[in-house]
Amino acid sequence: MEQIAGRYINPYTDYGFKLLFGTEPNKDITLELVNALLQGKEVIKSLTLLPTEQLGDTKDDRRSVFDVYCENEQGEKIIIEMQKADQQWFKDRSVYYSSFPIRQQGEKGQWRFGLKAVYTIGILDFVFDEDKDDKEYYHHTVQLMDVNKKEVFYDKLTYIYLEMPKFHKTEDELETMADKWLYALKNLPRLLERPAALQERIFGKFFEVAEIGNLPKEEYAKYWESEKIYYDNDGAIRTAEAKGRAEGEAKGRAEGELGKALAIARNLKSMGLSLTDIAKATGLAKEEICKL
Repeated sequence: MEQIAGRYINPYTDYGFKLLFGTEPNKDITLELVNALLQGKEVIKSLTLLPTEQLGDTKDDRRSVFDVYCENEQGEKIIIEMQKADQQWFKDRSVYYSSFPIRQQGEKGQWRFGLKAVYTIGILDFVFDEDKDDKEYYHHTVQLMDVNKKEVFYDKLTYIYLEMPKFHKTEDELETMADKWLYALKNLPRLLERPAALQERIFGKFFEVAEIGNLPKEEYAKYWESEKIYYDNDGAIRTAEAKGRAEGEAKGRAEGELGKALAIARNLKSMGLSLTDIAKATGLAKEEICKL
């Protein structure tokens, strides 16, 4: 994402995302976002924000820190994560994080293992490698499924992943509340005013809270520090990706050249040329040629 010093905060920064969705005064904004993204689920009436740091069962166990963690009126837990860069074990980490609210429901004594639902919402500033060629499919809803019947087997554990780079709807194309929230999140740092399509009352508060000029002096400094960290990390990630692509292309060229040399050597060998001559012509070692 190109750095732009605009009117509104960047929700992809740690500070910006937690200010908008992880603070008590703004939990009504979080409620509206969650209801929009949990498409087809029962409407949530209220949310309680919970501590974002979750400890293991013992002092030696690994802890987890969520961006936003909340509970609805039915006791169901909701984890909301803004993930800025792809990680090798991202899906594993996501499943691991969801295990904390599951394990915490365990009761002592004669407990019958009845669980409340757990939802994980991942707003991703990257695209899954396996889906990079599908330019339209960006809203993943994942549950445990019976693979033979193609039916949901267990609906109390849900993962929603939103590949934001694939969301390209314009203001005129916004139809659902989910569309409007994704549009607001993706374009907020670039906007100069509240879009006409986002006239619901909750967006009035959203844009008021997001306005950089409304931040107190201390919070203003914290935001810009978070903004700097975001763009420093973004630059490092892009550099690493470019280097990786260059190395991959070089490897591909090298493998192509090797394949060509092996094909030539195979033909020369069938024509009866000596190993020495074939090695001179192709640059291959005699040991490689003997294996052909």
